[in-house]
Amino acid sequence: MTARTDTTTSETDSPVLLRHDENGIATLTLNRPDKFNALSVALLTGLESEFEALSTDSSVRVVILEGNGKAFCAGHDLKEMRASPGRQSYEALFEQCGRVMLAITRIPQPVIARVHGTATAAGCQLVATCDLAIAVEQARFAVSGVNLGLFCSTPMVALTRNMPRKQAMEMLLTGDFIDAETALNYGLVNKVVRRDRLDEAVAELAEKIAGKSSAAIALGKQLFYRQLEAGMQAAYELASETMACNMLTEDAETGIDSFINKQPLPPWKGR
Repeated sequence: MTARTDTTTSETDSPVLLRHDENGIATLTLNRPDKFNALSVALLTGLESEFEALSTDSSVRVVILEGNGKAFCAGHDLKEMRASPGRQSYEALFEQCGRVMLAITRIPQPVIARVHGTATAAGCQLVATCDLAIAVEQARFAVSGVNLGLFCSTPMVALTRNMPRKQAMEMLLTGDFIDAETALNYGLVNKVVRRDRLDEAVAELAEKIAGKSSAAIALGKQLFYRQLEAGMQAAYELASETMACNMLTEDAETGIDSFINKQPLPPWKGR
């Protein structure tokens, strides 16, 4: 078991991002509870740094993203943004946020959002970007920038890749909140559980994935996002190439031979 915290700190000198590793599962905790875990530059920098480190950390098989305090994440830190107005600073901020979102999809490990509270704007974008998400019954979701005269354009990218178009457009145009059951029906989250079952449900899913071949998971996750952006023919070409590469891994050879010979599967050796 290892534990570490990001060195980036908030105005209160507390780490804005925490990391805890145990049994091949890394948990990243947004730690600005007094600001409803709004995505400050410091917090985005911490996330970018951790995802970069995770991308080459073969000891980690699954990542859990969670928040401290009442909210999961309230989106961008609007007060910080307005303190540094100007197109250049705004573009730099949104580009950094985009890099964080892309990093979630590009690291080899699946990322599970543990949603214990409200997720709005870029916080809803985080949930949509994570590979999987489990929410409590009380969680609520919104892309509410339009209520402030700011259309949630960057959250829209993740939202429209998770939800039916008309439901996504309704959320973007109205800024209205949806509850957890609606988010489940829309495909924004995988499961909704009672608050007292959240930790158990997240751990159960994380451990189930951590028990699979990390080589197969990494190849499959990479292909999942690449083929989504391709036409059907190109998607099959990418899938065929990935399947062939997967078949040549030691994990696949061992697993298939064990199945053929009716032997128990050995522990996976990893990437």
